Amino acid sequence: MTVTDLVSYEDALASYDPVMGLEVHVELGTKTKMFCGCSTELKQDANSQTCPVCLGLPGALPVVNEIGVESAIKIGLALNCEIAEWCRFARKNYFYPDMPKNFQTSQYDEPIAFDGYLDVQLEDGEIFRVQIERAHMEEDTGKSTHVGGATGRIHGASHSLLDYNRAGIPLIEIVTKPIEGAGARAPEVAKAYVAELRELIKALGVSEARMEMGQMRCDVNLSLRPNGTEKFGTRSETKNVNSLRSVERAARFEIQRHAAVLSSGGTIVQETRHFHEEDGSTTAGRIKDNAEDYRYFPEPDLVPVAPARDWVEELRKGLPELPRLRRARLKEEWGVSEHDMQSILNAGAVELIVATIEAGAPADQARKWWMGELARNANETGRGLDELPITPAQLARVAALVAKGDLNDKLARQVIEGVLAGEGDPDTVVEKRGLKVVSDEGALSTAVDAAIAGNAAIADKIRGGKVAAAGALVGAVMKATRGQADAARVRELILEKLGVEG
Repeated sequence: MTVTDLVSYEDALASYDPVMGLEVHVELGTKTKMFCGCSTELKQDANSQTCPVCLGLPGALPVVNEIGVESAIKIGLALNCEIAEWCRFARKNYFYPDMPKNFQTSQYDEPIAFDGYLDVQLEDGEIFRVQIERAHMEEDTGKSTHVGGATGRIHGASHSLLDYNRAGIPLIEIVTKPIEGAGARAPEVAKAYVAELRELIKALGVSEARMEMGQMRCDVNLSLRPNGTEKFGTRSETKNVNSLRSVERAARFEIQRHAAVLSSGGTIVQETRHFHEEDGSTTAGRIKDNAEDYRYFPEPDLVPVAPARDWVEELRKGLPELPRLRRARLKEEWGVSEHDMQSILNAGAVELIVATIEAGAPADQARKWWMGELARNANETGRGLDELPITPAQLARVAALVAKGDLNDKLARQVIEGVLAGEGDPDTVVEKRGLKVVSDEGALSTAVDAAIAGNAAIADKIRGGKVAAAGALVGAVMKATRGQADAARVRELILEKLGVEG
């Protein structure tokens, strides 16, 4: 089904109620893998970070990564979960070439964390509570690269390459309970949930949670039921969605696709689906297995995990300030309205503003530039603010030059433009472009004299008491100095020379 085959979103919601389930995989930032001592460092030669354990060779015995367990407990606590007094690992059996053991070491009915929730804030400030079913520990698979086809997928490829460096890297899978009651806002809720979860994971320091690098990815489960009914419909599972925008688009597309199939008398197939960034569509993957198809059974080579209660409480006490509470504090410190703080959050600017302030910029200046000039550039270039080639430290330097009087706002915008264009740091751009404010009194006096002489009629109006007309002379001086004069000082000089009180 293509985008053009869909029913409209409004028509879909007029007849059906969406129910979602979100499964988020977080790659932990441990130095070694979940069950062996192999390095997790990225971008190494293929299959260079492997051993008999993560390759699943006969006789190799796994050992649990303690930091992985600690990270799982921290995540569970931050998600308001119960932490199991006793849990164990299981074997999830399925064959795929990038699974060297032909099973994944995971947790099934005995997860380390369960029954939690996460409150998320939508764009209009509404709080929506997402219930958490469980958070469990597992290992990642290897990586398949399909060669010779046009799409990079196995269909049409001439051969495939396997890299097991990623096999065994620690993962935490966070699974929600069915998300009901979101209605037309379901895609927005999905995006807001993943965004809040990402901020929480980063705050805990257990992962960088960079979605574009696969450190955090989301499976979007979605089904529709006729309005007014209780029974869930058949679900689809869009796999490995790796950006906030894509999570929202995938949910929206599936709502429209399901509605189109159901409205035409068709039947939804329980299957996995692939998301396509170019048009926001999904296409069929494979028929979705049920839990019994994986033949789960307890992992015989690993002892159960029984976190001591005093350890759990110690970790609870050491949790950092969580994102929503931190944003509330920053809102007060920055003196901004709820609406403005929500705009900052929606733009993904909170951490950038914080880092710019930490680099020495006043809070109002940091907000002004990130939410003004830089947000405009990001919108025009189709990038996120954090993707712009300017650092908080560089922006703080621009703010410092403005505060010092070396730049005015107009010149500062040109400096930012130069940094974004790759011309160097702010001081280098100022030097190369000759952008410093003209502060020499002699040069300013000469420019003001020229402006008065060239605009005698305006000067007479000012002498006659129409002080507001000074703006025209200020503009003439600014034009003559290519915007590099201090406008406030220029106005003072004009009024002094014309014998008028400011």
